Amino acid sequence: MTRRRESPAVRPMVEDVRIQGLGVIGDAVLELSPGLTVVTGETGAGKTMVVTGLSLLFGGRADPQRVRPGADQAVVEGRVGIDPDGPVAGRVVEAGAQIDDDTLIISRSVSAEGRSRAHVGGRSVPVGLLSYLADELVALHGQADQRRLLEPARQRAALDRYAGEAVAGLLGRYGAVYRRHSEVGALLDELTTRARERAQEADLLRFGLSEIESADPRPGEDGDLAAEEERLSHADALRGAAAAAHDALQGDPASGSDTMDAVGLVGGARHELDGVRSHDPQLAALADRLTEVSYVLSDVATELASYSESVDADPARLAAVQERRAVLSSLVRKYGEDSNDLAAVLAWAKQAATRLVELEGDDERIDELRAEHERLTAEVTELAGELSAARTAAARRFADAVTAELAALAMPHARVSVEVNSGERFGPHGVDEVEIRLAAHPGAPALPLHKGASGGELSRVMLAIEVAFAGADPVPTFVFDEVDAGVGGKAAVEVGRRLARLAGTAQVIVVTHLPQVAAFADQHLVVEKSDDGSVTQSGVTTMDDAGRVRELSRMLAGLEDSELGRAHAEELLTIAARERADTR
Repeated sequence: MTRRRESPAVRPMVEDVRIQGLGVIGDAVLELSPGLTVVTGETGAGKTMVVTGLSLLFGGRADPQRVRPGADQAVVEGRVGIDPDGPVAGRVVEAGAQIDDDTLIISRSVSAEGRSRAHVGGRSVPVGLLSYLADELVALHGQADQRRLLEPARQRAALDRYAGEAVAGLLGRYGAVYRRHSEVGALLDELTTRARERAQEADLLRFGLSEIESADPRPGEDGDLAAEEERLSHADALRGAAAAAHDALQGDPASGSDTMDAVGLVGGARHELDGVRSHDPQLAALADRLTEVSYVLSDVATELASYSESVDADPARLAAVQERRAVLSSLVRKYGEDSNDLAAVLAWAKQAATRLVELEGDDERIDELRAEHERLTAEVTELAGELSAARTAAARRFADAVTAELAALAMPHARVSVEVNSGERFGPHGVDEVEIRLAAHPGAPALPLHKGASGGELSRVMLAIEVAFAGADPVPTFVFDEVDAGVGGKAAVEVGRRLARLAGTAQVIVVTHLPQVAAFADQHLVVEKSDDGSVTQSGVTTMDDAGRVRELSRMLAGLEDSELGRAHAEELLTIAARERADTR
């Protein structure tokens, strides 16, 4: 497929489309441009398959009966220029798709058995993603496809854009207040509905804190008590061992024992070396070390004597220590979570105290939130009312504009109205539901668009609506099929004029059988039959000026070489060019 990019400043648009195996089309390529593109051709050549292909490409229903006889599948592939920083780019990148130089490649296939596959940017995706792209990029208005502006949410959004700053400013203020109103309401509901749970939680925290406060544990106390209990439980053994060790190091001379103690033995060894140490520095060093050992042994013996005298069996103290340890162990089991030490209990107490302050402050907070919620309710109600009034005023202007457009489109008795119904439930866009209605003729009731008009009428109504919305609607591409059904003469010229006006702000693709409409085109494509009645890849041709004259002559007189038809065609092209220049 040939890629056409006019310039970086051109609005996002469908650049080209390739259709294979769809209806009578075997293989055809449509290279599209900005402005108004018309597609013409003889009856049965496959013009409507162009719209069918675009519908399929953007998530339309996959009908296996549309697959060309003898083909395994129908395939439609398109290149769409998009804003690399816009929401569409963000959504497709999120889906894992690739964007090539601001161009998105979309593909849809339907097998003869009815299986449908979709690919975006080289990645297989759900068909729902194509429908999202359609909502953002293409407005399809065909005999069987009018899905976009028929949705109430789309009608409300379109009316808001049509109203301009009169609604946009209010909607911005309303949105900010609505979001805060929702946040406060949700928090208030949570606090009030969980009052019993919060009270129970507070009682448990108070009990736990009271129990810990009564015990008054100190950091590290559990370790100190464990060591003291171990010492008290083995007091006799510890005292005896210390006394025996003392005697071994430094015996009591008064005992009359002939056994040499460690201090005496070391002293004797040092005495033996002192007499000869001057003869050898190495031996002198060893003598010095024995002196140090003697000092150490004397110090240890002294401390052992002191320790032996200090250790005393105290059953009362042992019982008190064991009782205190039991109290602390109980706290650890209850509040120490998965830990086995007292530090976890103290940490729990700190957290519990903080949480209790929060819970005890909830009642005061509830009162504050209620007051804020009442204030916000009054504010959001007032803004919603102003928003409804602004929409109602815009709806009247819009209805009058569309009705006037319909009068020029051979629907002089049709009347469009826009119902703005205000409910009581606040939403992110106010309290209004917007519905565009149509009374097709005098005495007819005003019905929703899809019920109030036939297929051909609905296309014209949609054209009138899109023209009224021109510039306010962010969708960059519009596709119309048989928008001129049932009209001719002056009305056909008016259809062409309005399509050209819409093409001043968007890309417009129109399938038409009227030369008055085709004359307004910026680009003219002709779908041609081959001898066997099928359309080949070369069957879609972009017309030059001479080719446009021949095609319009055929559409006017049924003969390409009719001099009268050619003269009329040239006149149409001249008039259309002049009026197109005046509308842009």
